[in-house]
Amino acid sequence: MRYLTTEDSYKSISHKPSWLARRFPSMVCYAKMIRMLYSASQVAKRGKYTAERLVDDSLKALTYLESVGVRFEIKNTYAFRNLSSPCIFVSNHMSTLETFIFPCIIEPYRNLTFVIKESLIRYPVFKHIMVSLDPVVITRENPREDFRVVLKEGMERLSRNVSVVIFPQTTRSITFDPAAFNTIGVKLAAHAKVPVIPVALKTDAWGNSEHFIKDFGPIDPTKLVHICFGNPIDIHGNGKAEHEQIIKFIEGKLKEWE
Repeated sequence: MRYLTTEDSYKSISHKPSWLARRFPSMVCYAKMIRMLYSASQVAKRGKYTAERLVDDSLKALTYLESVGVRFEIKNTYAFRNLSSPCIFVSNHMSTLETFIFPCIIEPYRNLTFVIKESLIRYPVFKHIMVSLDPVVITRENPREDFRVVLKEGMERLSRNVSVVIFPQTTRSITFDPAAFNTIGVKLAAHAKVPVIPVALKTDAWGNSEHFIKDFGPIDPTKLVHICFGNPIDIHGNGKAEHEQIIKFIEGKLKEWE
């Protein structure tokens, strides 16, 4: 399996994009993405989309973004690489970028899936890829039912040594609102007796569209992408203190990156 890096961190190497990429970064990047997604979808549709292919495609997505001038700083991957158990990644959520990029960072070391909204498994083309990841699917319409699904299906994935990425916010946002950051990840970790890896990210280089497909907005190469993993957190009691610790970690990193 290919690796983004065997080091604890990753930083994009500066280079000058082509004239076309500098002038039309979104068009150039998404043209490459669409070809990659179509090919991946055909493989996934046949039930042959492997973890190795997922990592390769995730790496392609990262290089497509770098090819139009987007730069990445990814830190502290050692936080999860040597764990003796699966874990819950609890992260803020800014854009579609993290869904594309997390696999090439995490999957080489930990089997991975996501808690996703139901609409993602109905997208043309993209749906076959998402289904192949065996995600935990929620509606975001009934919090009580979503919680039941995440506990039941999340526990099942963890029992198979599959780590779970959870974005506790109700929707993607470039601002972080602790009041909208629910405790579902901490509660799952407490039930499963596995650690939480907090993740702070700033991925607004990939914008959210105001038009038909919200997930694929303008690409802005002037904005640096930051992803930082926190050290493992074991959950005790009701997890309230640990939830606050995760929030403080994310808030601190976002403040640092302003």
